[in-house]
Amino acid sequence: MQPVTYRTGIGLVVLAGVLWSLMGLIIRLIDEANTWQVLFWRSAGMVPVLFWVLSRRSGGAPFARLKSSGWAGAIAAAGLTLAFAGAIYALQATTVANAIFLYSAASLFTAILAWPVLKEPVQPATWVAIALASLGIFVMVREGLAIGAGDGNIAALVSAAGFSAFTLALRHARALDLASGVFLGGLASMAVAAIVLWSQGDSLLIPPRDAAISMAMGALVLGGGMASYTAGSRAVAAGELALLGLVEVLLAPLWVWALLGRPPARAPSRAARCCWRRSPAMRCGCRGGGARGRFGPDPDSIWNPYGRHMYSEWLGYCASPRHARP
Repeated sequence: MQPVTYRTGIGLVVLAGVLWSLMGLIIRLIDEANTWQVLFWRSAGMVPVLFWVLSRRSGGAPFARLKSSGWAGAIAAAGLTLAFAGAIYALQATTVANAIFLYSAASLFTAILAWPVLKEPVQPATWVAIALASLGIFVMVREGLAIGAGDGNIAALVSAAGFSAFTLALRHARALDLASGVFLGGLASMAVAAIVLWSQGDSLLIPPRDAAISMAMGALVLGGGMASYTAGSRAVAAGELALLGLVEVLLAPLWVWALLGRPPARAPSRAARCCWRRSPAMRCGCRGGGARGRFGPDPDSIWNPYGRHMYSEWLGYCASPRHARP
């Protein structure tokens, strides 16, 4: 694999955030599949793409690369699995606003652990940018924050911690290519989703259209984003990865506005202005400077109709049936 320059790495990580921010739009196309079914089929679409990426980057020896990834690959896979599964459970067990706000803690976890784990200092401008971005996210969701649903809130924090562990593992083993960790994380996510569906008495089978949309989302949006993120992480420090990862949260409602013609409400638009227009640190902070249960849209929630954000992913968008949507 060719070395990645710092400038290219920044572009790849931002590209990953842009791709992941599109999942809120795509998930609205799903008719009947429930949350865990979407996770299974989305992961099923991502796994072949990551295997192809792994084969290309390893010169046609993907299994040797899997073996050589060692404990760093295992930690990356475990962290990604926790990120995906924790996000799914959180969106079922707590309010959407709570889940969104707590997912953003991944950036804080990563920045705090960057020095003790990686010996990578976080620049003051990056700390300021993370603080301003987190404040903006709080402004976006503050009307929907609720006390209670402790298990859902804990799951959201576990999801954030999982993505932070994934990011730290990528940086710790940056001499390697941990696309293998993403591949293993996808397989583990399929297994977790299958076990949960079996325990609930649900089937893996869903309408072909829903399966096709979920797999396309996994292959093109999630898989493409993961491939870009793992490549870019080799040249970008952990603190800067944490900052750039917040691009996904900030762009998600703007895509719905741009492509569906639904302007953001006052709270999200103020947050975006706070983070992007009024903060030079957010632009230069890198080197050199609702509803509970199934998360069908809640007509009273500030997050309707913006789609649903999953941090990292990441990562764990689910959908209610279209007939359940206002």
